[in-house]
Amino acid sequence: MHDDEKDVVASYKIIIAGPVGAGKTEAIRSLSDKPIVTTEEIASDDVKLMKKTTTVAMDYGVMKLDGGEQVRLYGTPGQRRFDFMWEILSENALGLLLMLNAEESDPVDDLNYYLDSFMPLIKSSALVVGITHAENMPWDLHERLTQALIERGVPANVSVVDAREKDQMKMLVRSLIYMLS
Repeated sequence: MHDDEKDVVASYKIIIAGPVGAGKTEAIRSLSDKPIVTTEEIASDDVKLMKKTTTVAMDYGVMKLDGGEQVRLYGTPGQRRFDFMWEILSENALGLLLMLNAEESDPVDDLNYYLDSFMPLIKSSALVVGITHAENMPWDLHERLTQALIERGVPANVSVVDAREKDQMKMLVRSLIYMLS
C-alpha cells in the first residue's frame, strides 16, 4: 500500500427523504459532527400550519463512523413541489433513509409515494425506514408499512425513532450501510 492510499477514507452519501414534518432536518442535525448546511425558509402555503420553516433545496451534514468512514447526509425538501431536487440529490447516493411521520393521515400512502419517487435509487442500493412522531402511533402502523414493502418487493428495515436522538439515528445509518455490505 502506498502512503497516499492510507489516507483515503471511505465516504458514503446517504439521502434522507420524507414528507414535511417527518424529521429530516432534525435527523441530520442530530447525526452531523459538524454544523449543518440548511436551506430553511419561512413556510408558505399549507406548510405554515404545520411549522414555521421548511427546507426548500436541501440540508447537508457530515457524520464520522467509528472506523473513520465519513457519511455525507443529504436531506431532501419534503414539499412535493420541490421533487425535482430529489433526483439531483440522489445521484451517486449509497442509499435512502426514508423518514415517515406516524401522525400523518396515511403514512402507508406516503411510503408508496416515496417508493415510486425513489425507486431507481432503491433498486441500485438499499432502503431503511424511520417512523417518527410515534407517541400516538396506531398499533398496527409498523406492520402495515412492513407489509406494503413486502408487497412491493422492497427489502427494508423499519424502525421507530426519535429524529432528535443521535444514537437512534446512528442505528438507522448503520443498518443502511450493513444492508449494502
